Order: sequence, then structure tokens, then C-alpha cells
Amino acid sequence: MFTMMGSRRNGLTKESFILSVDVGTTSIRCHVYDKKARIRGSCTSKVVPLYPEVGHVEMDPDALWEGFITVVKGAVQDAGVQMCQMEALGISTQRATFTTWDRRTGVPFHNFISWQDQRAADLVKSWNRSCIMKIIHGAMKVAYFLTRDKRSLAASLIVFSTQHVTFRLVWVLAHYKQVHQAIEEGNCCFGTIDTWLLFKLTKGRVHATDYSNASSTGIFDSYQMCWSQFLCSLVSLPLSIFPQVENTGHKFGSTDPSVLGVSIPIMSVMADQQAAMFGECCFDVGDVKITMGTGTFMDINTGSKPHTSVAGLYPLVGWKIGSDVVYLAEGNAADTGTAVKWAQELELFSDVGETSDMAYSVSDSDGVCFVPSFSGLQAPLNDPRACASLMGLKPSTTKSHLVRAILESVAFRNKQLYETMLRETCIPITKIRVDGGVSSNDFILQLTADLFGRKVIRPQHREMSSLGAAFVAGLGVGFWMTREELKKLQSADKVFLPKGAAGPGQEYNPVLQSWERALRRSMNWYKP
Repeated sequence: MFTMMGSRRNGLTKESFILSVDVGTTSIRCHVYDKKARIRGSCTSKVVPLYPEVGHVEMDPDALWEGFITVVKGAVQDAGVQMCQMEALGISTQRATFTTWDRRTGVPFHNFISWQDQRAADLVKSWNRSCIMKIIHGAMKVAYFLTRDKRSLAASLIVFSTQHVTFRLVWVLAHYKQVHQAIEEGNCCFGTIDTWLLFKLTKGRVHATDYSNASSTGIFDSYQMCWSQFLCSLVSLPLSIFPQVENTGHKFGSTDPSVLGVSIPIMSVMADQQAAMFGECCFDVGDVKITMGTGTFMDINTGSKPHTSVAGLYPLVGWKIGSDVVYLAEGNAADTGTAVKWAQELELFSDVGETSDMAYSVSDSDGVCFVPSFSGLQAPLNDPRACASLMGLKPSTTKSHLVRAILESVAFRNKQLYETMLRETCIPITKIRVDGGVSSNDFILQLTADLFGRKVIRPQHREMSSLGAAFVAGLGVGFWMTREELKKLQSADKVFLPKGAAGPGQEYNPVLQSWERALRRSMNWYKP
């Protein structure tokens, strides 16, 4: 069996493992997986965000690197095994957070600029209102009229976003002279977190990323499968600074022995949502994964072709393994865990675990509606100027009513994303799996199942991004042989079946209609 091969590095016969690290927005987590995909050891380190100015969100690259090494060593130690028993390393990272650094020295020119950062907001607004964008939109409308090509229609509606790398990188080039100078000398490297880690782990030998991470930057053309020359020339970004884009299951090199004491093959890097999709074994067209963490990310497997959306779904490369390319369409709601945490800080409850029981303790929300839009509203409404709001408050309103209204709003946003996916993709849904911290809330998942009229499955393990990167790495070295074998390793914690004979969430229609009315009143609240 392959599990006995890990010993060959030191001449002994020992069990081997897969090492996987997930670098999230708030923490870095490392797990050691055995052949049955059980976690044998783990370690977590906090990610400390930096706020140097209002609207600026950064991370220290050196602190991130130190945290990465700490959790890897800690997880192996926790497992009670040796580093030489690690057969491969997989890496999953948050998306669209980037830095630039000196190609020769490896020294960063600035901190990581987070996907949450708003420093380029004015630049984005300016470009979205510009004559160039109006010309592009007009030309694409004409192209759609002549060809009826949906891609032209989507291009006629496209707008830039601060969540994508594009204008944050334009801002960096305008504000950091040393970056500009390094570009002129051919000495500047750009990279998202995965690229930086690869560069550090291999002592500067590898400057690369994978298709899932590249497609999440907003600078990558998922149709042509390359960095977008058109976009780079439009906003004056030099193609020379971008990393080589490799397969998700590519051998990216091995860790330098000086880093972890031994050389471990790096067999996968993945963007976190795509990795979670792989960890959930959503390998077939129509499989849906819902990750409910800080925000909600709903992804559907669209097969071998990118989905062209006109309602705000984003076409992503899920993964490319060998010649097999799988695309996803993604919709997101930004303020899921944010809303729950906000309610906790208001002392509506002390323990998040109480919220489901609190919601069930009342028969309804007493007419209270909560709109979870601290960061505006994403697909299908796409209104960055919407405000968060509580409406319908009465003297009879209790904390339980408020909590129920907040939890209901999460399920209602799930329903909006789900219906947008059905309408936009016209792909029959085959299965729905959920993960992320908020997925532990039974009230939200039961209501989501009721509103969808579909079975919703919550897996036993919630660390799906880490598991997905481990699965890809393990397949690459033969630790696991097939995707069917991976499916057999899955176990469900709980299955939520839709209730009510009248149809999907019919009894909730009046509440949903009231909530949609509150939603409309919250839109366009802030001045442009």
C-alpha cells in the first residue's frame, strides 16, 4: 500500500500523511491527514489585520510567513509524527490579497493588501463612470445586438470592483516608487498569498500560481486561460510582473530543506472557495457548495465551460488537473458571519451556539426584518450603496425576535443566490453541501432547505478548504487514486430535509415578501 511509502526518505517503514495549510482572512490552519482523510494533527495561528489608514486593510508578509511555518511544525508535532512522513503539501489561500517584492532579494515592497481593502474605491468609481467604460459598454451592446452572444451582453454590463486585485495594484504602481523602479529593471514580482508562499518555500526558485487563484484576481481571462492582455493594456499593468499560471495539481517544486528540515513536494495550491468545492467532492455538473463564513459563497459546478452571467455571478476556474478544466459560477453575500458577530457584540446573545434555540423559541420574528448589507448587496441586486437595517420593531419585540430575524435574513439571501443560479445557469442542481462556521446553525440550514425545497447536507468536518487542497495534493502523489475513492471518505454530520407539503417554503412567503420590501427600502441609501 502507498501508505507505507513515507518511510523511504529515511529507510524505515512508517505511515505517510498529507500536509495541508489553509490561509484564511482571520487565521492560518494546518492539518495532517491520514489515508482515511482523518485529521491526525492540527495547529492554528491568528492572522492580525493592519489598518494603517481608514479604509486600508493590510497584513504583514513576514508575520504571515512566520505563522505559516509555526502551524506546519505545530500540526506535525500535534500528530506525533515526523516531518519526513509528509508525502506532499497542499496550500489553500484567501483570494485576491496580494503583495509585490524584489525578485532578487525576496523582500516585499509593501504589506499584503487585503481583498477587503478600499484604498482604490475612488479609482474604481472613476473608471466605472469613465468615457472608456461607456465606449466599451456601448460597443458590447452593439456586438450583442448583432451576434446575440451572451458574453457580449455580460461585457456590456461589467463594472470594476475593489474586491478584485486590478485597481488596488494600479494604486500600488502609482504610490510606491520602488515598485515602479523594480518594474523598469525587470525585477518586480507580483503575487497573491499562494505565490508568495511558493516563492518563500522554494527559496525564490518558483514564481507561480494556479488557475483557481489567477481567475479570482479579476486580471485573468477565464475564457482564454491567460492573464488578460486587453485589461493590462487598458489600465497599464505590466505583464512581466505576473507569475506563471500552472495546473492546480501541478508539482510546484519542493520545500527547501532549510525551511522545514526536509524536502516536501508542493503538489497543490488552490483558492479557498474552489478548494472547499473540491473538498466537498462537488465534481459533477450541477453540484452546489455553500460556504457560510464571514460572507456566504455559493458555487455551482458548470462543467468544462465558463458561465457567462448578466446578474452578478462570477465565472471562475474551479481547478485544472491534467487536461481536465472545471469551471464554477459563484455568487456571494458579504455579511453572513459579520451580521451574527455584530448581534453578539450588541449582546443579543453571549454564545453563538444559543442562536438557533433562541430563534426556535418564538413562532416568528414578530414582523421584524433585518437586511444584512453592511458591505452593500451583491448578486443578484448588486447595490454597493445599500445599508444594513432593522425594520418593523415594536414594543413587543424581544431579543429572540431580533435573533430570528437576523438568522432568517441569512437564509433569505441564500434563496436569492440559489434562484439566481437556477435562472442564470439553467443547470439542474444535483446536490447541495454546506460548510463554514455559520453552517453549524441548524435554524439557518433547516430554513435554507425549506426555502430551496431541496436536501441540504452538512459534512462532519467543516475545514473544507484545507481538505480540498489535501485531496488534490494526495491525488498528485498517488496517496489517493481516484475521485470516487475521495467521495467514499465523506461523512455527513446532518442532513436537512425540506418541510412542508405546500411547496418550497410556501408558509414563509408573507415573511419573505415583507423582507423583500425592507430590502428595497435599504437600497441606494448612501449617496454615490
